[in-house]
Amino acid sequence: MPSELLISAQNPKIKRLIALQKDSSLRRECGLFVVEGRRELDHCLAAGFTVDSVFICPEIYTEGFDSISGIQGTMPQNFVLRTHPSHKWAPPVHAATGGHGFGTQCPSASDRTEAEVLQDTPLPGGDKNGRFRVFEVSREVYDKVAYRGGTEGIIAEVFARNLTLDELELPQNPLIAVLESVEKPGNLGAVLRSADAAGADALLVCDPLTDIYNPNVIRASIGAVFTVPVVACTSAEAIGWLKRNGIRILTAQLQDSSAYYDCDMRRGTALVMGTESTGLSQAWRDAADAHIRIPMLGRLDSLNVSVSASILLFEAVRQRQ
Repeated sequence: MPSELLISAQNPKIKRLIALQKDSSLRRECGLFVVEGRRELDHCLAAGFTVDSVFICPEIYTEGFDSISGIQGTMPQNFVLRTHPSHKWAPPVHAATGGHGFGTQCPSASDRTEAEVLQDTPLPGGDKNGRFRVFEVSREVYDKVAYRGGTEGIIAEVFARNLTLDELELPQNPLIAVLESVEKPGNLGAVLRSADAAGADALLVCDPLTDIYNPNVIRASIGAVFTVPVVACTSAEAIGWLKRNGIRILTAQLQDSSAYYDCDMRRGTALVMGTESTGLSQAWRDAADAHIRIPMLGRLDSLNVSVSASILLFEAVRQRQ
């Protein structure tokens, strides 16, 4: 039985895929986000995320599914799913914008997973029965949906997970990074890479101005958004949680502060950074157990937040080793 080959960018499935990449409100409405590239999808599956659909360009992606650790050994290279003829799924309309012309609403989980399976083996990363849909796309269509050039010919729609503060599992003396009102997805992604490299136990994104499943966050983090536990919350919620758990709050600020390397980071520590333009809010400054700064010897008075995060995180690593 042949797979469904999608050759038109006007196909409803392709239109939804493109819309999910561009529209954060649609991602929230559907509870889906897009992962592009073999490495990123590998990290996503290894972290236990559930896949809804995979789109493959056979002309580009030649490695086969067995190259992805999350489903290694469960799916041969030619494994495909074909949309069932009775499938009633239609892409959603976004209420705020009047819709994308796809349909009426986001599909239910049962609708999204209705498919004809060509192999009975349950697949890690799939629905409760281990299934997810795989579609082949033409090179022309893939070039239209690929968010960045040079990816390996594989894109997936994945169900979002919204981790809460109380769900975090922390070791003794945790190391936590905190960003307040981060706006640029590239900065958030770069901080995630540093948090992963430093072995941080979590990243709290407080009062965010970008969502953590923005394609640029996933791209800039090279998949670290899946390897580091990330919680989006308000600053008030984060402050209360840190205080209740006895985690020291160290705020990065120029005023009334000490050099970062003079502050003890061996205990449970939260390193809090604000935006380059406005810095941290007064709520964080008042809640801090200590104010720290990175000495600036040039004419400018700030570093990119991702650079600052790297410096502070690896100072904590240095002290703890």
